Amino acid sequence: METQVSSKPMVITRTFDAPRALVWKAWTDPELFKRWWGPSVFTCPVARMDVRVGGTYLWCMRSPEGQDFWTSGEFREMAAPERLVYTDNFADEQGNPVPPSYYGMDGDTPMETVVTVTLIEQAGKTVMTLSHAGMPQGDWVEGASAGWNESFDKMAAALAGVQARG
Repeated sequence: METQVSSKPMVITRTFDAPRALVWKAWTDPELFKRWWGPSVFTCPVARMDVRVGGTYLWCMRSPEGQDFWTSGEFREMAAPERLVYTDNFADEQGNPVPPSYYGMDGDTPMETVVTVTLIEQAGKTVMTLSHAGMPQGDWVEGASAGWNESFDKMAAALAGVQARG
């Protein structure tokens, strides 16, 4: 059975009570990124980034049980602090792309998806729109949406913490 990839990307829009430059930093500074990446019960012990067009990244989400889920990709577009586009692949801990079956997922799941983040500043707040293209239809999109939204809840808390410290 072949998995059908959605022709429409999953789109999430969130407003953060933080300036655009700080939300951009949350996406591009490894130490700040580690504070929010992954669903609520996951941690991010590793975030390496070469933040430039053609640069690569390697991120790790760790489950409460200690299982690591690695992703890697390439930054395709960058217009600081407005727009970031990158590819997203399942990976091993060296950053080599692996099939989703490596993590026990359906083998027909696409090897690579594309994430686009746009940031618009409005009255001291930032409206962030995330578009995640190339995912399979159905449960996959629902799970990814839930995971992204939990991550963005953590991002809001991390941004508030940075601003509180001045």
